[in-house]
Formats: sequence, C-alpha cells, structure tokens
Amino acid sequence: MDTDAEGRRLLAFARHSALPGLGFGWLDDHGVVDPRQPVQTWITARMTHVFALAAMRGEPGAAELAALGTDSLASGPLRDSAHPGWVGAVDRSGSPAADHKLAYDHAFVVLAGSSAAAAAVPGARELLDDAVAVFERFFLDDEGRVVDGYPRDLAAPERYRGANSSMHTVEAALAAGDVLGEPRWHRVALGIAEHLVHEVAVGHGHRVLEHFDEHWAPIPEYNSDRPSDQFRPYGVTPGHLLEWSRLLLQIEVALDDPPAWLLADARALFDRAVEIGWAADGAPGFVYTTDWQDRPVVRNRMHWVQAEAIAAAATLARRTGEERYAVLERDWWDFADRCFVDHVPGSGSWFHELDPDNRPTAGVWSGKPDVYHVYQATLLTRLPTAPSLAGQLAGVV
Repeated sequence: MDTDAEGRRLLAFARHSALPGLGFGWLDDHGVVDPRQPVQTWITARMTHVFALAAMRGEPGAAELAALGTDSLASGPLRDSAHPGWVGAVDRSGSPAADHKLAYDHAFVVLAGSSAAAAAVPGARELLDDAVAVFERFFLDDEGRVVDGYPRDLAAPERYRGANSSMHTVEAALAAGDVLGEPRWHRVALGIAEHLVHEVAVGHGHRVLEHFDEHWAPIPEYNSDRPSDQFRPYGVTPGHLLEWSRLLLQIEVALDDPPAWLLADARALFDRAVEIGWAADGAPGFVYTTDWQDRPVVRNRMHWVQAEAIAAAATLARRTGEERYAVLERDWWDFADRCFVDHVPGSGSWFHELDPDNRPTAGVWSGKPDVYHVYQATLLTRLPTAPSLAGQLAGVV
C-alpha cells in the first residue's frame, strides 16, 4: 500500500467532519456528519490532533482545520463554562449531551493541544497548558495513576479505574512531555506502564487486565453482560496489547536510561496478541475480545485493531531488525487493503468493523467517525520511532 497516498485519502474524508463553532462531528459511511450523533470531545480532539500532524507535513488546508478544532476545544461549548474541564459531548445547539467527565476524553484534549501547539496553531499552547492543569489536578492520583471519571461538577470520582484511559494517558503524556519540554511527563507515562503492564499484565501472561475498582483490584467479569462495549469491553482486548506494545517502545526512546523490561514486554505483548487474537476463530483478522481462557468472545474485527497491529509490527521491526515483524506488517497492510479499506469511489476511509467472515457490519460501531488510528499508522510505519509524532514532526525530539 502507498501509505502516503492513503494518509491523504483519509484526510480528504475526515475534513467533512468539520462543524465550525462546535468541533468535529461523527461521520457516516459516506463521509456525511450523522445528525443523530452528538458532537463528542474525543472525536473533536482526535481530529484536531490528526489535522495538526497533517499541517506539520504541509498538507493543504490542514492548518485551518487544526485551528478550527483548537478554537472549539478552547472556547467552544465542549469547554465547560461552569466547571473545570470538558464535557463529553454537546448537541448541535451546543447544549451538553453527557453528564460525566472522563479521563479518556481529557487525555485526548491533552494530545490535541500538544499536537496543535507543536504545529504552532494560534491559541494551542494556552489550550495545552489548560488541559494539562486540569488533567493533573483531577485525573492523576497521588501515585500518578489515572482516575477515570467524575460527574460534570467534578465533586467526587467514580469508583471505576480502567486500562484504556490509562493507555491513552500514556500517549498524551509522551506528547506533552515533548512539546512542553518537561521530561517528568515521560516519567508519568513510564509509571503508568510499569503498573499496568510490567506488574499486572506480566502476572497474567501478558494479558492486559482492563477493569479495576478504585483500589486497583481487578474486576475480571466487568461488563460480561455487555461484552461488545466500545470502550470498556469484557475480557482481554488483543488490540490493546498491540497498542501497548508500540507505546512501550515510544517510552523507551523518551528516556535517557530506559529499563530493559520495556522491550521485553513489548515483544511479549505483541506475541500474546497475535497468539490469542489473529485468526482465533479460524478466519483471518483479529477478534475484538477473548475470555480468560483465550476463547473469542466478540469475533467481529475492528479497524483500529488492524491499524495498531500494523503500527506495532513496524515499530518492533525497526527496534529489533527482525524480519518476522516486517513480514507481518506487510501481510497486515495487504489484509487491510483487501478487507478494511473502502475502495468505492466517493466513499473513503476504512470500514470500522467487519463480521467474522470479514464483511462490513455495524454491530459495535456505526459509520466511519475515526481516522486517528489509521492516519497515525500511515506515519508510524514510515517515521523513526519517537516519543510522540507531534514532537517528531515539529523537530523538538
């Protein structure tokens, strides 16, 4: 696949999500904003991040879209005017459409602010400073671990703790550390990874536990009655093992004296993901989730998992020089091109979900709201490994 051309194709599709004054909307299968969906903070932040990266690569029109996203997050209705932080979503009139504030959303605001600041978008540095201050005050506890959520007024944290929001906090912390020139954020990323990967996941055969209570005691049956949840699915999520694998190698290059376990665990997470996830039901593709006996639970294939598999394989190939990773990267690009890429003229992006026979479906996701994972994959497979794409493209790392 020509990844440079694919990146431009994704950007052309994504630009239709722009909603001036609000942020970025949820795109349907044809690249039209779905009026049934609210404008969500995590989508607006991800799109801002993507267009900021594209702006640093000189893509036409990307800087203006990164500025639209920056302005929306800094002073639009997603920025809570009554309490610190960002509401999860607003309707098309700008009224809040979500009652909780989540670390997941706020981590992406930090990431968006970092990338936009690296791209010299006006007002982005102020957005980044604000987002970092809110995140540090409310979403990191005294041990540097992530607090997942609050009611809108931030009165008291919810009891749930999760690996998904923690993983994206690692990504955001690496970017903030680069752009702000503050290595302490790289150490925050290391601390989160050391707990959830090197302590917890290693003790479970490099299967990342996703769900915990407020004392970080695992809740292995969490959402067993809702196994296909978009953000908190039951069981083991092979895609997250792949994403963590890549992030560990980004932490490694961020540190002056990185611990040896970062590479060892990155390898082991990758191998476990391939073992339990790829073709686990006899057909090509990564299943979404497995149970604790490595049996597939949700067999549908998600586009973001395929993108993260490709990025992890490429990153390990560079780090180790081992051909097996490069072979998998090529094979997985080919599979993505055959099954995930929507080649219909005028459509674009990737189908977000395939059924167990690798046909487009919409059991977990509807439409094509997200280019973040795939656009990053087009860059992560071509650029040297760095703590963050923002810092790398801005030349600060």
